[in-house]
Amino acid sequence: KAKEVLKYCESVYETKRRPTSTVTAGEVKIGSDHPITLQTMTTAMTTDVEGSIDQVMRCADAGADLVRLTVQGQREANACQEIKNGLLKKGYKTPLVADIHFAPKIAMQVADSFDKIRVNPGNFADGRKSFEEKNYDDETAYQAELDYIEETFTPLVLKCKENNVAMRIGTNHGSLSARTLSYFGDTPKGMVESAFEFARICRKHDYHNFLFSMKASNPKVMVQAYRLLAAEMYAEGWEYPMHLGVTEASQTHTLLPSLHCRLCARCSRCSEWCLVQAGEGEDGRMKSAIGIGTLLQDGLGDTIRVSLTEDPWLELDPCSKLKAIADKQRETKVWTDAVPTWRETARNFKEFSQRQGDLPVQQEDDKIDLRNVLHRDGSVIQAVSLEALSSPDQLYYDLGCKTAVGMPFKDIATTDSLFLRQLPPIGADKERTALRRLQEVGVGILAPAAELEARPLDNSIAVLTLDEVKAGAKVPECAARTAISVRGDEDEATLAALEGNDAVM
Repeated sequence: KAKEVLKYCESVYETKRRPTSTVTAGEVKIGSDHPITLQTMTTAMTTDVEGSIDQVMRCADAGADLVRLTVQGQREANACQEIKNGLLKKGYKTPLVADIHFAPKIAMQVADSFDKIRVNPGNFADGRKSFEEKNYDDETAYQAELDYIEETFTPLVLKCKENNVAMRIGTNHGSLSARTLSYFGDTPKGMVESAFEFARICRKHDYHNFLFSMKASNPKVMVQAYRLLAAEMYAEGWEYPMHLGVTEASQTHTLLPSLHCRLCARCSRCSEWCLVQAGEGEDGRMKSAIGIGTLLQDGLGDTIRVSLTEDPWLELDPCSKLKAIADKQRETKVWTDAVPTWRETARNFKEFSQRQGDLPVQQEDDKIDLRNVLHRDGSVIQAVSLEALSSPDQLYYDLGCKTAVGMPFKDIATTDSLFLRQLPPIGADKERTALRRLQEVGVGILAPAAELEARPLDNSIAVLTLDEVKAGAKVPECAARTAISVRGDEDEATLAALEGNDAVM
């Protein structure tokens, strides 16, 4: 019997928010009992008090629930109280977060004025980073450094507990300590353990007003780390919230939703999360959408930031869009009664791998090449209307085809297959010619079996529902292959109809 996979979210068949404790930063509550909060970070020098105040106000007006400022040294720390007082005088109570690296003494000072402290376990107790490679060959040296971390970190924990100041234990994939790298390597496991070392110190002193983050520039690493973090917290019985973010940067441009994106089709979850942009700098927003969106659909994440190299208030628009999708997804209970007894036993959530399946095989009597109607790296299937077929040149362009003398050619960016709920009537030569030309270059044409019976199209792929297959529905003679549509709430007896079926998808 297969061993049940370690739990990392509340449900793998619906978006259900992971229960957490509540972290309080100023007047803002963070956790599963509260709405997902939005964050950003100022770009003004923290020593520029008026500039920082102005940016915080603009961010708050744009929808930021919290605003973070970098506090590198003594001059920045001295400015923090002035910034806080200046905002209060202007009527802004937005919680301020101090971003601390290498400076435990500075963190102690800022804990008297700001509402939340962010510490990086990779460098908090290390002083200025030397980037020296070290090997910890025995547990004595390893434990000695842990003892030093506890000695250095404990005063801040006690200060935050006394002042009711929140804390984020924020691991960065690119700044793990030499000790962590020596024992765990450059891995999500090392990221989680690095954060847990600091969390255990907090818990030792009965301080629980903290949350975690596991940031990386690669969304795959980031998703792995957060899922592992969640799994380890489930195993420990911990319920601390999560701050989601991808360490990334991009330039400003308009955010547009799109379903026709090869990357969207390749990601492990719903393409709705992948927000594709117009103009330069797509990667930053796309990586954040993929990473943060995937985790929000898992039900993980209580506060989010989309990190961009732009004016900080501009980060709130993509942040708000991701939050809105997450809120809508939780309200859509599509799978609630689908498979109540199902258990995940096969997939390792700590690794990304593609489900293995067979691509279409060319048969001797096939009149066209059907091997490319699906793609080995994940297939893009696009719905097309009769109206779109009436303008073949524009259709070819929209599908990502190359053209020569008005004829379409398929390449890596081209849609793999089309789905038509309605087929052009017999005699609609322009529309049918466009479909035939697409078929000849390897684009599959899918349509409901009933539609193909009424308006036959040679070499097409007939789409049947699973109920139709179970009932023994007839496949239209014009169809070269079949595809089966599954709702996801069928019982075992109905799903058994899939066994032995030769459908291509």
